Amino acid sequence: MEKFFKLKEQNTTVSTEIMAGVTTFFAMSYILFVNPSVLSASGMPFQAVFLATIIASVIGTLVMGLFANVPYAQAPGMGLNAFFTYTVVFGLGYSWQEALAMVFICGIINILITVTKIRKLIIHAIPESMQHAIGGGIGIFVAYVGIKNAGLLAFSADSATITSSVVENGQATSVAMNSGVVPALANFNNAPILLAVIGLVLTTILVVKNVRGAILIGIVATTVIGIPMGVVQLGAIDFQSNSLSSSISELGITFGAAFGSEGMGALFSDSSKLPQVLMTILAFSLSDTFDTIGTFIGTGRRTGIFSKEDELALEASNSRGFKTKMDRALFADAIATSIGAIFGTSNTTTFVESAAGIGAGGRTGLTSVVVAALFALSSLFSPLIAVVPGQATAPALILVGVMMMGSFADINWLDLEEAVPAFFASIFMGLCYSISYGIAAGFIFYAIVKVVKGKASEVSPVLWIVNLLFILNFVILAVL
Repeated sequence: MEKFFKLKEQNTTVSTEIMAGVTTFFAMSYILFVNPSVLSASGMPFQAVFLATIIASVIGTLVMGLFANVPYAQAPGMGLNAFFTYTVVFGLGYSWQEALAMVFICGIINILITVTKIRKLIIHAIPESMQHAIGGGIGIFVAYVGIKNAGLLAFSADSATITSSVVENGQATSVAMNSGVVPALANFNNAPILLAVIGLVLTTILVVKNVRGAILIGIVATTVIGIPMGVVQLGAIDFQSNSLSSSISELGITFGAAFGSEGMGALFSDSSKLPQVLMTILAFSLSDTFDTIGTFIGTGRRTGIFSKEDELALEASNSRGFKTKMDRALFADAIATSIGAIFGTSNTTTFVESAAGIGAGGRTGLTSVVVAALFALSSLFSPLIAVVPGQATAPALILVGVMMMGSFADINWLDLEEAVPAFFASIFMGLCYSISYGIAAGFIFYAIVKVVKGKASEVSPVLWIVNLLFILNFVILAVL
């Protein structure tokens, strides 16, 4: 073990690595509650998503630990799971099978980006300010999803705001409205909303006090509080249908669904939607890539896990293959996304919560192996996961979103040349309920600002091509 993980070289011990792994697991284990809650809304079987979440996390984290020998853990990413459900499935109208196919393709693209010098072109093509804006914008998006799921918003509208509707048996089953819809704060007059508020306050206190596993504790405590409030019904727990064997049975529905006739087969059947499909895959890929690179550089540079040479190799024109620890870590991250899609979950990415374990002394892949083992053990608690209400997971979404918005600190908001594209990228992600539309708005305004300032040469050819594809997509949507 000493030779394999090079513990002495990293000035660490087995006991330290185990404690670091336990710390990381409890910091990120909230994903076991949140991911099935978010993805099952798209029509995916809840227990299948729960098990797919564990499998993707175990495999991805093991590859990270055994192949890259770094103390990072992986799981389906926050923001990307919400994008999967609320934008790709609900907003754009794709089936969850088609969305899984997009995630799988995204993983393959990220693998190619990692093993070739294409990653250099992408990293240099997108300005650093836009990378930070994308990260912060995803935070706005995730927090907004949490606020809506908590029931904290109420929307009012009159008949003039209705642009189209679908009526079945005298009842409207689907209604599209224009911007005349007015949001407001909901009334705190029912138990579910009150429970969400209590959970938000409690989880906020725990996070601000830097309590280890704050978000997980918040979810569990809110669920327990929901029992006397009548929101959580313990008598409704079906141990048989929510057992591990049932989860394995349901996994058969999602396993390989990305490659079936309703997945990959349907995804490319309509040529008019091809630009939109490509833009959606691009949004998945860019979000995943910059989230991972930001996590690695942000935590690895300070602790010495990644050297300056690792970062330079990431950008070197002749950088390809697995020459550095960073190369291997990025490859592990890319592999996990495709594996997750095969089993039935959205993009699997490196969790920034890994910083908790690193702060506890984790320096090698042994930390990751411990995290993977704990994720595997958590598969035995499937019945308990099913009882967690949305009001308990909503505060987790809100506070994770707040943490992700820390990326805004690295943007110079006093420089409008930098601030305007960053604003449109981030705000459109939340208000349009779409990471891809946020990226589109940011990229297009970045090009406009640079042209107006006489700096068109600073816009890379890659960015011009992407902007043309985005505009083509908008044109097609407007015509159809």
